[in-house]
Amino acid sequence: MSTGPSDRGPAGPEALRELFATRLRRELRAGAEPPPDVSGRHRAYREAACLLGSFDPQRLRLPDDERPHGDAILELLDDCAGGGADTGRWSLKRRVREETLAGLAGPGAARRLLECNAHQFADEPGPEQAALACLSGHPPDLGRKSAYELTDILQAVLWLSLVPGVTGLPEVDEVRRALDRARLLEPLRRLVREPIQGRAAELKELRAYTGLSGGGPGSLSVGPLVVHGPGGMGKSTLLAAFLLESADRETPGFPFAYIDFERPSLSVHEPSTLIAEAARQLAVQYPGDHAAFDALADEAQEVAGGEREDLERLSRLHRLSTTRAVLGRRSSYEYQVLATERETVLVRRVAEVLVRAMAGAGQADAPFVVVLDSFEEAQYRGSPAIGRLWAVFTAFHSVHPRLRVLISGRAPVGHPAQTVASRDLELAELDPEASTGLLKSCGVADPEVARMLADRVGGHPLSLKLAARAALVAGVATGDLIDTLPAPRRRFFERVDRMLVQGILYDRILHHIADDEVRHLAHPGLVLHVITPEIIKEVLAVPCGLSVETPGDARRLFDELARLDLVEPAGPSALRHRPDVRCIMLRLLGQDRTELTREVERRAVEFYAARGGPEARAEEIYHRLRLGENPRSVEERWLPGVERFLTGAERDLSPRAAALLAAKSGRAAPERVMEGAEQEDWERLAAREVEDLLAQGLAGDAAARLTERRPWTPCSPLHALHAETLDRLGRRAEAREAVAAAVKGARAAGPPGAADRSRVCAERQLELLLLAARLAQEDGDPAAADRDLRRAEDIAVRLGHELEAIGALLARTRLSGGGGSGVPGDEKADGRLARRLREVPGAVLAGQPELVRAAASQVHARDPQALGHALAAVGLPADDGVPDVLGAAIRRAVAHRPGLLGTVMDLLVDAAGPARRPDAPPPSSVTGILRLARGHGTLDALARRLLDVPDDSGEIAAGVAAAMGLDAPGRDRPGPPPPAPAPTTHTPTTRTTGPP
Repeated sequence: MSTGPSDRGPAGPEALRELFATRLRRELRAGAEPPPDVSGRHRAYREAACLLGSFDPQRLRLPDDERPHGDAILELLDDCAGGGADTGRWSLKRRVREETLAGLAGPGAARRLLECNAHQFADEPGPEQAALACLSGHPPDLGRKSAYELTDILQAVLWLSLVPGVTGLPEVDEVRRALDRARLLEPLRRLVREPIQGRAAELKELRAYTGLSGGGPGSLSVGPLVVHGPGGMGKSTLLAAFLLESADRETPGFPFAYIDFERPSLSVHEPSTLIAEAARQLAVQYPGDHAAFDALADEAQEVAGGEREDLERLSRLHRLSTTRAVLGRRSSYEYQVLATERETVLVRRVAEVLVRAMAGAGQADAPFVVVLDSFEEAQYRGSPAIGRLWAVFTAFHSVHPRLRVLISGRAPVGHPAQTVASRDLELAELDPEASTGLLKSCGVADPEVARMLADRVGGHPLSLKLAARAALVAGVATGDLIDTLPAPRRRFFERVDRMLVQGILYDRILHHIADDEVRHLAHPGLVLHVITPEIIKEVLAVPCGLSVETPGDARRLFDELARLDLVEPAGPSALRHRPDVRCIMLRLLGQDRTELTREVERRAVEFYAARGGPEARAEEIYHRLRLGENPRSVEERWLPGVERFLTGAERDLSPRAAALLAAKSGRAAPERVMEGAEQEDWERLAAREVEDLLAQGLAGDAAARLTERRPWTPCSPLHALHAETLDRLGRRAEAREAVAAAVKGARAAGPPGAADRSRVCAERQLELLLLAARLAQEDGDPAAADRDLRRAEDIAVRLGHELEAIGALLARTRLSGGGGSGVPGDEKADGRLARRLREVPGAVLAGQPELVRAAASQVHARDPQALGHALAAVGLPADDGVPDVLGAAIRRAVAHRPGLLGTVMDLLVDAAGPARRPDAPPPSSVTGILRLARGHGTLDALARRLLDVPDDSGEIAAGVAAAMGLDAPGRDRPGPPPPAPAPTTHTPTTRTTGPP
């Protein structure tokens, strides 16, 4: 039961309610002043309400009264807040409640007050029932309570601890620890609502893997155990049952961390979020070390935030050919190296605290079990996420060798960074006895019916649950249901049989829907992600042969559909089919697409195409792909942002269609999808994989992937990656030849009239020319580099890519360290760069701050106006060295011309503003003032004002330019890994994973 709203001040609608209540009080009291003391009856009503989370004031009863009188409304009007706009229930304000509880006569009085108002809380559990149990001499057993129950118990204990004379209560800290633990185990208990059936052998294997089978501590060095099998086979349930088996003992057998990647706060691409979550879970399991684990969790979240900023910077580098081809891929390697270093240092510290905590708890020889659930997203060949994750586990393992990693996902895909073979645990179908047990646990009470259903349905858990549902709705016709199911056949046909059985069961469930119109909607509605009243009217009604003339008709059908247990809410006035049912039936529909379902999807395309926004466009794209439209034509309907609404949609599509979604969304694709992809989509997916391999320094593995599906399309992203890979392998001459050939191919592609194709190929030429220039420069051939950069600039100008043109010009000015390309006849490149920088609108410049700062830093001496324009557009970088660089420049300028001191100090003091704390010491230096200005957010404005100072030495402008260049792409960055010899033969690693 709710304990009512908090005692914070009202806001929004609450403010209006409070205003109304104030006016009502004035009218009821007729202007009378409130009495100086609380009257006896007023106090009695306070006491009657003080142990109720919320109450109906008209039904509030005093112990000496035979029935409620209703005058509590007037007595308690000033003491309460409304419990909700529509509930009519009130709740005492906290101050009033606490004063009243402290003034009660004792535990007997508190018990009488609860008993006389039991009608207020008898219908549902809440803190009142917990308080009554404590006062009746039945304190709760904290170890067997859910998180909801413990929340109520905690509230009851907090109340009763204020009542004089109450004894025998659990300690508040003890209840809080129990609540934290219950919340930790709650996701696992949701997965294991009924006793797990038929997995004794698998549980035994998990115990053996972790060293809990009685055979001693086991090997100290083992790879992960990967639990895999078809969807619906119970992978997550098995792992949850294993963890609960240990956690529910009086003395838990081992610490654990349960990481579910379906939680939005956890990302397999950010291992630091996993470290933070593991530390928080360990803080619950080891309360004595709670502070240490919590501090590490907070630090890990800060690391995750910093990595996101670095990744956004890296993403900006990759958006432009001029920064991607020259610096982006090298920066990707740097990012992976630095991120891995930060994460491994952090996880070692977590491991050290855990080892100390386990020793204190007498668990020095116990394993630490990490469960990674819903791991499929990271399981593709060459994933950097897997590489960094294994580095984290290896670092943890170096401190605590009894680390054990359990993974729920697909059968593992090999990764070159994995060094120890994993173990596989494939979940097969349940045996007949376990299948019967599962049916019984799902409500099939008759043992013979359960046995016959199990015989016909087989041992797939999801099929058995569907069979149980069908049997329950069939009632007395269960025998008829069994007769319609096919007899089991040979193993070769199992998958086909299972789909057939699931379809028959679903049809039988539909058959027992009482409303004919709803029954006609249910099956075709499966192909839709979401069903609303409007979709019923505009999309489903006509194909289903229904007459839905008005919104009221559609709403009635929607309300009837919402009552089925086959659907669940999907937002306001929206439903969706339960995912388990939908995934079954979509597989069947994929085998036998009826004209009815095709017509529904055609109408869905028309419905969503007529609406704006990325969500509607995503649904339109989804249904076009399900109808089998050409991916190239569907791609033309793509809008930025639709990808977030299509997450997981690949499961419902053919490999050819799924490949387009994965390629456009930047997501990885399993090998099944890669094999069925059209050439262009395969190339984009392979390009991402090769980029990822190069970012990890795995050029040999990248080269192996690049041997596939040759020849590539002329404007494929793989051409540039091929040349990059050859260069990483120390084969620069071959790389230059490859990129030259690719430039010719891209230039020849794009026939007249194909505007989009011509543009794509021109953009590919741009990237290839920039890469060619970089390779030529590194090969000691500045003339060739300049020639390629000129052509790149021309293409960028022709395409209208202002930032690309700036990037190409910047590269030219840097060929000989600045001041022109170093090639005769081109001393004006830096002048053109300054002019472009000054003429491009600030809003455009803001999209690439690192590039713009680098360009401004390069040309500041020639064109200070360009420096000011860039500074106004992108500001100074966040680098910690900015105040030092600016401070040194100001000191040099003032030393050159002391008369500037007064002007500069006025600007500095104005930017620094007041100190954050009155007792804070004033800054003792110019650099200190600059740091204070940065803290106030005024440093950018100060830098712009400093540029207007009449400094004939040029030191201030040079200092601002130097500060702008602190985050210039490529500044003081480690280079790529040293070239490795190309493999003569290469077999991608398979089924090897995990810490050594």
